[in-house]
Amino acid sequence: MEPPGLEELAFRYYRRLKYIVRRHVELEGQSGRLYKFDLLLSDGRHSRAAWVKDWNRSVGINVAIALDIAANDIKLPEPIIIAREFSDDVKSYSKRRGIALLTRREMLTALPPEPR
Repeated sequence: MEPPGLEELAFRYYRRLKYIVRRHVELEGQSGRLYKFDLLLSDGRHSRAAWVKDWNRSVGINVAIALDIAANDIKLPEPIIIAREFSDDVKSYSKRRGIALLTRREMLTALPPEPR
């Protein structure tokens, strides 16, 4: 059996953590620009936007900057980038700007077991 794609894994991961998860959401920023997000997560009080980059390479700084701009424009703090791996520049930038980084490995390690 082939493992699920990164977006499907992230969807399952956040659902198991009791988030309400919507896929492929478009939101309009205060600038009037439309932004597309792979996942929109809500715990009932707060919402967070996420991009999933299922690439066979590291995510670079341009992705983090673009997500930072989008999240600020739509006023959703603490956005998330989900990917296989991240460049050192992304790790540094994200730490300063409050962007969460999540890898496949971290999700698989932390994923609560499925109920039987």
